[in-house]
Amino acid sequence: MTFVGRDGQWHGHLAFRPQDGDGESDEVCTADIFIEASEAEIDHKARGLGRPLLRALLSSSLHISQGTDARQSPKSRRWFKNLLLENSKELAASAEARWDDAAGNLDSAGLRSLYQSYRLDQVCHFITLVDPDSFEAAVDSILEGQRVDFSAKDRLQLGMLVIEYIEARIPMPPFAMWVEDFLANREEYMMYTHTLHRERRLP
Repeated sequence: MTFVGRDGQWHGHLAFRPQDGDGESDEVCTADIFIEASEAEIDHKARGLGRPLLRALLSSSLHISQGTDARQSPKSRRWFKNLLLENSKELAASAEARWDDAAGNLDSAGLRSLYQSYRLDQVCHFITLVDPDSFEAAVDSILEGQRVDFSAKDRLQLGMLVIEYIEARIPMPPFAMWVEDFLANREEYMMYTHTLHRERRLP
């Protein structure tokens, strides 16, 4: 679901509705976790979410709709990194399933999944480089004083706001430029992904 906010930016959230639902009264929604310059960019990012993150966002939305209140407890840089890595691994695995072993090529959907995985990896890499105390102070600033409970399911929606905020401020190559570089340096990209995902360390 998308709309233009008072800031002139496009805002978006996810709405989940049961298959046999009667209408909007049966919906559960996330917070506005996307803020972009265009509606198309929100659509692209929403479609790039991996299944683990979508399931977690649904669980979080259901948790909040049931009225459970959880608004305190410390933030954790490790929690953000694990969230990013798990979703990135899912996207990368989805792309790997599309390899044409005979030709060694990926279709457009597979390349887009790898690109989304790459973008999440860059955010994870950045978070790893930031001093833990500085990161927690930055999260406080991004959330404007909202408290995140990392032992409760509603932490996910506020966590997504932080991730979106950071991703929007890291210089990233556009998709077409990334594809050209990826195809020319595939082995280096795969080694980077393996080190970050499997060995859980910076390349």
